[in-house]
Amino acid sequence: MAHAAGRLAALAETVLGSPLPVRIRAWDGSEVGPAQAPALVLRNPRALRRLLWRPGELGLARAWVAGDLEVDGDLYEALDLLSGTVWQRDEPTAGARKRSGAFTVAAALFDASVRRTAREALALAGPGLPPSAPPEEARGRIGARHSLRRDRQAISHHYDVGNDFYERVLGPSMVYSCAYWDEGAETLEDAQQAKLDLICRKLSLREGQRLLDVGCGWGSMVLHAAKRYGVRAVGVTLSVEQAAFARKRIAEEGLTDRVEIRVQDYREITDGPFDAISSIGMAEHVGTTQYRAYAKMLYGLLRPGGRLLNHQIARRPLQREESYEVDEFIDRYVFPDGELAPVGSTVALIEEAGFEVRDVEALREHYARTLRRWVANLEEHWDECVRLTSPGRARVWRLYMAASALSFERNRIGVNQILAVRTPASGESGMPPTRGAWLTPS
Repeated sequence: MAHAAGRLAALAETVLGSPLPVRIRAWDGSEVGPAQAPALVLRNPRALRRLLWRPGELGLARAWVAGDLEVDGDLYEALDLLSGTVWQRDEPTAGARKRSGAFTVAAALFDASVRRTAREALALAGPGLPPSAPPEEARGRIGARHSLRRDRQAISHHYDVGNDFYERVLGPSMVYSCAYWDEGAETLEDAQQAKLDLICRKLSLREGQRLLDVGCGWGSMVLHAAKRYGVRAVGVTLSVEQAAFARKRIAEEGLTDRVEIRVQDYREITDGPFDAISSIGMAEHVGTTQYRAYAKMLYGLLRPGGRLLNHQIARRPLQREESYEVDEFIDRYVFPDGELAPVGSTVALIEEAGFEVRDVEALREHYARTLRRWVANLEEHWDECVRLTSPGRARVWRLYMAASALSFERNRIGVNQILAVRTPASGESGMPPTRGAWLTPS
């Protein structure tokens, strides 16, 4: 059927109340929209069926992951333009609050003024049941949210997709968290090494000390601390593939007598005390209901005077009339059961556990730059990444990393390093009088 793009644009404008800021290119070759803008390409009617059956973010995500929907042009620009119309629209009500696109579109479809346009869209999409979700979507989560069993499933979904794939995306450092772009960092590898060293200095690591790295990933932090600072380290992860990779690296460096990698939940660690604990990009998986217990657990694993470095993504605080809504794409495809909290809430819970919080450093812009480097790596090695995983998995990672980079750049989310001490009763924290002790590399 000819001119599908014009009919789709009319539907979008009716539902959203304004024209889409991107072009639309339909499966029949028709195209409408701003000439210089990126194009949203619907490759087949199935893309429209996905959007009609699950209006909003999840329908868009499924169409993207399945390859039914693509972007022709700059992906960052397209996501930035769409964020104001689909994902972050203001409801025209008193105290207008941000709602998800799913709510906006679903509500509009029940409005009499758009029913005729909706019927036209259904006819355009063609008959058929709702398309099945792409196989990359997380399914069959068993057990209570944030139980040991369910957390293992969630971690496996995200991290057990192939170490070779992650090597292409993350680069030689194999660090999957925000890098630190100090003045000397020219490459991603430089910036990740700078971040690991910054953490070691904040923790004041010294030879012979015992370090626990919670959520150790592929072992980069424990390796760095053992090689550069002479500590004895324990790293724990729930990912079997990560653990195997980390153990291989440790053996190749000749550090098996000083570094141990365990497939273990942080709730199962019983062999404290440790002199220092690092938790880098792990606490986002803990969950708000478990965070108080998480902080108390880490407090109990530290010796008096020991330090905790908690490196964690944070969302913006909610306004009084708002409520927290889980990002459906992230929850279904990227980090099942992951949750973000404002940095103030995190600091309060860490203090409630008994810690003295001594420093909070915001690294929001650093993460945006890191994510753009990861996206560039993925795009450079696209064919390999597709071969090592699947076309859908590679598309998931490209979308989530590009969208996350924009979220950090636009101050929708942030990332912070919180340095806390298990200060003894004497009040002697052991902290230096100024930040100079960790700001200048030794």
